[in-house]
Amino acid sequence: MGDVVIETKPIDGKAFAAGLRARIAEEVARLGAAHGLKPGLAVVLVGEDPASQVYVRNKAAQTLEAGMTSFEHKLAVDTPEAELLALIARLNADPAVNGILVQLPLPAQIDAMKVLSTIDPAKDVDGFHVVNAGRLAVGLDALVPCTPLGCVMLLKHHLGNLSGLKAVVVGRSNIVGKPAAQLLLKEDCTVTIAHSRTRDLPGECRTADILVAAVGRPEMVRGDWIKPGATVIDVGINRIPKPDGKTRLVGDVAYQEAQGIAGLITPVPGGVGPMTIACLLQNTLTAAKRQVGLE
Repeated sequence: MGDVVIETKPIDGKAFAAGLRARIAEEVARLGAAHGLKPGLAVVLVGEDPASQVYVRNKAAQTLEAGMTSFEHKLAVDTPEAELLALIARLNADPAVNGILVQLPLPAQIDAMKVLSTIDPAKDVDGFHVVNAGRLAVGLDALVPCTPLGCVMLLKHHLGNLSGLKAVVVGRSNIVGKPAAQLLLKEDCTVTIAHSRTRDLPGECRTADILVAAVGRPEMVRGDWIKPGATVIDVGINRIPKPDGKTRLVGDVAYQEAQGIAGLITPVPGGVGPMTIACLLQNTLTAAKRQVGLE
C-alpha cells in the first residue's frame, strides 16, 4: 500500500433517509389528491420485547408523518398462533391495509415461517414471503426486504452505476444477506456470498469493491480485511459493554480500523439503520400503487 492514506468518507444514511421520506410524503399527497388513495400500514407486535416496542413506535410515527394510515395491533406474549393467523387473514382481506408487517422475533409458541407465509405476498412489505423471495431471485417485480433495499439505494446514490463491481456480502440470512446479493446481481455486480464457514474470509473480503457486512458479530470485519478504497456497508447493530457499565452501539466492521483504508463507509448508528424504516414506507407506497393498478 505504501504511504497512500485514503480519506474515508462516512455515508450519511440519516440524511438520505430523511430525503427519501420527504419524497414518499409528496407522492402520498399526490396519490390522495389524484386518486383518493391513502396507503395503510398494519404493524403487529406480539409480546413486550423492549427493542421491538421502540421500533414499532418509530414505524408508527414515521408512517403518520408520511401521510399514511397506521394500524397497530399489540397482542399479549401468550397469544395462541391461531389467533395471530386469524388477525393476518382479516388484514389480508381489509382493502384499507396495503402493507402488513409482523414484528420479529415472535414468542416460542408461534411458528414465524407459518405466520410470514400467511401474509398476502402483495401486502408483504417486509419482503420475507417465499413468493417475493422467488420473484426477486428470477428478476420479477417483488417487494424486497427493507434493509438490503436501503443498502443498495445508498450504494447507487454514492457510486452511481454499480455494473461490473465486485461485491462481497458477508452473511447469508434471508433478511439481509441473500436479498442483498440478489439486488447487487440485478445491478450487474459480480457477487460472492461469504459466511462463517468461508475459507480465508479476510482474503475473500479483500477482493471486494463493495463489502456488505451482515453477520451480527461486533467488529468482526477488521481494517486489514478491506481493500483500499472499497465501499463498506455495515448492516450490524450490536450493543457492547463500555468500561463504565453502560453499552455502546457498534457495527459488524471495526470502524476505527477502517479509517484511512475504506473509501466510503456507513457508520453505526446513522448509516443503514435509518434507511430500514424509510424503505418500509417506500414498500408500503409501492404495494398500495400495485394493488390498485397504478404502477
